[in-house]
Amino acid sequence: MSKRIIGSTPKQDGYRMPAEFEAQDQVFMIWPERSDNWRNGGKPAQEAFSNVAAAINQFTPVTMLVSRAQYQNARYQLPEEIRVLEMSNNDSWVRDCGPTFIINDKGEIRANDWAFNAWGGLVDGLYFPWDQDDLVAQKVCELERVDSYRTSDFVLEGGSFHVDGEGTVLTTEMCLLSEGRNPHMSRVGIEDMLKSHLNVEKVLWLGDGIDPDETNGHVDDIACFVAPGEAACIYTEDTNSPFYEAAQDAYHRLSEMTDAKGRQLKIHKLCCPIKNVTIKGDFKIDSVEGTLPREDGDICIASYMNFLITNGGVIVPQYGDENDALALRQIQEMFPDKEIVGVNTVEIVYGGGNIHCITQQQPSA
Repeated sequence: MSKRIIGSTPKQDGYRMPAEFEAQDQVFMIWPERSDNWRNGGKPAQEAFSNVAAAINQFTPVTMLVSRAQYQNARYQLPEEIRVLEMSNNDSWVRDCGPTFIINDKGEIRANDWAFNAWGGLVDGLYFPWDQDDLVAQKVCELERVDSYRTSDFVLEGGSFHVDGEGTVLTTEMCLLSEGRNPHMSRVGIEDMLKSHLNVEKVLWLGDGIDPDETNGHVDDIACFVAPGEAACIYTEDTNSPFYEAAQDAYHRLSEMTDAKGRQLKIHKLCCPIKNVTIKGDFKIDSVEGTLPREDGDICIASYMNFLITNGGVIVPQYGDENDALALRQIQEMFPDKEIVGVNTVEIVYGGGNIHCITQQQPSA
């Protein structure tokens, strides 16, 4: 059985969100198919998702959630050891619409089921409706027989925060204070929700993210925790880079921060691609009312930071860029004991996200 827990919080009940670098039982993904978001009917994106899933599966079992219409196609394209389950959805961003799992010291697991409104609802959301995506977390909890805390009056996405598993959460003002999410709440109120539902003591606020038009600046494109007391941050000294200002600001803020245990953070720099990934004129997607169009010349949010840490490996975006190899070396230095696997994710970036955005880990309890 899976039940909704009413009248309590994870912190009250002794549950915390573990860091991504802690042990995981499986990783969830959702198969892409929206023809108004993924070019050429989603076929190039499906190949990229398959490659990401296969890379993760070297280290951690993968469960792919897929619509009824695409079930057979996904099952055919994916390696047979990847579990494929039918589940309705609006699009394939399970990091943001899926559950945020939490564990306690007794070996038990629960989850947060955040309200999801497609990154801004009717203010500046990316598509309508989002009703099936808002049910994904509940369905996954039913599937895994995990009890959950539903935050019906609090909108949050998994890509908008990172935890160190030891009392600290990292996020951005651009996203969590945006008008389309929780305008009824103060900054302090939002902090209180993070503290009670992730079981943290300290919220570290960065300023802007690098994708104001897509997610209002999710933190997983610019920074994350890589170990207790250690964070990674994108960094560039190229003033022509579209990410220059946000990267510099995030790096300087992080360099002055301490975590919940009072440690001065050790900051690892991660390079940015040299060339911009842009939407080109032959970009074929369906035009649908209520969906943000992709236009010729749009700069895509190509960040090496949007990687997934999973058990013995780190799965890292690659773009066919001169800095691809440098990014892999820098990430190897952050994770000396893990295998670093690069996957070309240009097709995923075209859709508005990357490896971290399309995955959600279930920690080992």
